[in-house]
Amino acid sequence: MDLIAEIGWNHMGDMDLLKRMVHAAKGAGATHAKFQTWHESRLGPGPWDTDGRRDIYKKAELSNEQFAQVRRICDAEGIRFMTSVFDARDVEAMAAVSDGEVKIPSPEVVNVPLLEEAARRFKRVFLSTGATTGDEVDAALRILRAGSVDIVLMHCVSTYPCADERVNLPRLDHLRAKHPVIGFSDHTPDAMSAVFAIGWGVAAIEKHFTIDNGLPGRDNKFALLPDAMAQIAEAAARFEQMSVDHGLDYQSAEEDQRITYRGRWSAGGS
Repeated sequence: MDLIAEIGWNHMGDMDLLKRMVHAAKGAGATHAKFQTWHESRLGPGPWDTDGRRDIYKKAELSNEQFAQVRRICDAEGIRFMTSVFDARDVEAMAAVSDGEVKIPSPEVVNVPLLEEAARRFKRVFLSTGATTGDEVDAALRILRAGSVDIVLMHCVSTYPCADERVNLPRLDHLRAKHPVIGFSDHTPDAMSAVFAIGWGVAAIEKHFTIDNGLPGRDNKFALLPDAMAQIAEAAARFEQMSVDHGLDYQSAEEDQRITYRGRWSAGGS
């Protein structure tokens, strides 16, 4: 199972902090360190103009050259690099950094040019489905399937953070009916929902990740710390072991029970 540490913009443009986050994600058992690619100059007007997010976008924006450096940091740590892409104009540059995998974030499910370019330039696409309808998911899947890309269809509830009663794990079954390979992009502030999702047979789990919930920026406040990420990694490893199919009949480890304990109590009458 892929375990994606969504560092996103939690580094706030500080490359030294970013490097420490990547190191911590690898140490916690994550398979991927994921980031976000945007150009603040392309951001239209919205509530981010008054709530501080535009300033965060400016500060946390990474250049193509910095992304190449981030890829080298990930390679040195032995963790896979990935980024979310919001604009088709960024696909070529990010594919040049790494054409293996890319994330299409939930708001871009209806971004046809982005979907088309991602299907053409990447080998694997993680498609997030927060705040979408079934018809929108179907349309996005049709576009991606027109290419040769592998797809992981990610359940997501686009609330930050997400309350337990909103997690809606049964939606994983509805998504699997649309596409056989599913994942879970989770915004709850602890590990439990991700651990439960492992039992649904997800191929990937994504969690926001930080090394300090007190760091500036919006997402650091509810992101997982390394110990919680490590709990998910351990649960995934143990679930894999527990899911090995040994068939219907008893295992060799039970042989002693059959030999020693069967019939140990007298079957005679009173």
